[in-house]
Amino acid sequence: MAAIKSNSEEVKLLARLLRAEAEGEGNQGMLMVGNVGVNRVLGNCIDFKNIRTIQQMVFQSPGGFEATQKGYFYQAARDNEIALARRVINGERLWPSSNALWYFRPAGSCPPTWWDQRFEGKFKAHCFYVPKPDECPRVY
Repeated sequence: MAAIKSNSEEVKLLARLLRAEAEGEGNQGMLMVGNVGVNRVLGNCIDFKNIRTIQQMVFQSPGGFEATQKGYFYQAARDNEIALARRVINGERLWPSSNALWYFRPAGSCPPTWWDQRFEGKFKAHCFYVPKPDECPRVY
């Protein structure tokens, strides 16, 4: 059973987001970006209340993804990224993104908190941040 509901167009939308946000970090990095996106849909908490679909998550404003403002995001989804999107939609989770709602790529090292959220871990250039379990229990 899938972690979140989706249709084929939403899978392609998430696939485009994975590529645009983390292609340089390989398949594992793209899966981690997908974990964050799925968690935002699952969570219904903090900055992501009433985000119930992949489309709402991808285009959330404010709080969405920078990649949606760049032309590269609007290229067609490729088979590899579509397969990765399906994996995270179906519930595959990777640490340090497994419970994360945020990530960013700092110029230097990862700060211990970001917008009052705890640093969970780093993968290549991205730092991942998690909410407290009592603030967002659905992502745990």
